[in-house]
Amino acid sequence: MSTRTLMLVLATGALVAGCGGQIGQNNDTPAQTGGATPANKNLDLVVGVKNEPFYISMQCGAEAAAKEAGYTITTQAPDKFDPTLQAPIVTALGAKKPAALLIAPTDDKTMAPQMKQIKDMGVKVIEVDTALQDTGIAVSSISSDNAQGGRLAAQTMAKLTSGKTGSVLVLDTKAGTSTTAARAKGFEEELKNSAPNLKSIGIQFTENEPSVAAQKVTAAISSTPDLVGVFATNLNTGEGAATGLRSAGKVGQVQLVGFDASPSEVEGLRAGAFQALIAQDPGMIGRTGVQQAIAAVEGKSVQRNISAPLVALTKEDMDKKAEFFYKTKC
Repeated sequence: MSTRTLMLVLATGALVAGCGGQIGQNNDTPAQTGGATPANKNLDLVVGVKNEPFYISMQCGAEAAAKEAGYTITTQAPDKFDPTLQAPIVTALGAKKPAALLIAPTDDKTMAPQMKQIKDMGVKVIEVDTALQDTGIAVSSISSDNAQGGRLAAQTMAKLTSGKTGSVLVLDTKAGTSTTAARAKGFEEELKNSAPNLKSIGIQFTENEPSVAAQKVTAAISSTPDLVGVFATNLNTGEGAATGLRSAGKVGQVQLVGFDASPSEVEGLRAGAFQALIAQDPGMIGRTGVQQAIAAVEGKSVQRNISAPLVALTKEDMDKKAEFFYKTKC
């Protein structure tokens, strides 16, 4: 990767770093209705998994926006990124009926019935980070342009490998995860354009478990002697990939491009375990999600699709972009 800043900002609104982002790009004509002050000012945020820095950062942004607007927000999460664990959380919300549900669905099909059930109760549904294939349930969806993030990762990999010929492993999380699937697809498509000398050995799934990612990397090193790069599509796969490279003694020899900027990934980048990270702005996603939820609840203009910014981090420029490092607490 170039040591110069490589940054893709997909939001047309001004970006305020960390938990203070503004609304991004509007890809649709807003739905305009009359405003009203609601009696119910309770929001719920259901993220993908507990104790993950990406979702903690999102929660921070959401809480800040809700407090600023005079709303309350409650955050819940399953113990694992698993629709069978997330679905009961959503179903249980029917008893309390919040004004709006902000949710990162853990499967783009499986979570649809529960989310539709909540919508049919009159609750406004906002997708944050991940999204359903069914676009008729949520009134707004806020996410990074994940396909573009994958393309950015491929361009970065091409620069890191400096014209070498070899193979690249792509690590995805779980089948049915909309965001990481788009990253993996974008990476493979762009790799053909930016680095025809590099060949993908295919997309492998890690079940979002770092230990599985580590195993996939060590196995690929054994079976693919010309392995020159690994692209990991989220923080768990990235952390696991770094572990696998350390175990095989290949740190720095096999170029690792990760997605996200968790504390362990940031430290790994500083130490040389990663050569680049494609960071999102989860604080902006959470804040914008709350803004859209409140607009929907109050009958104001709502933007259907909003893109959050992405930025590439290298060891050389990471400290200049520290606002993109993910949080472990608000």
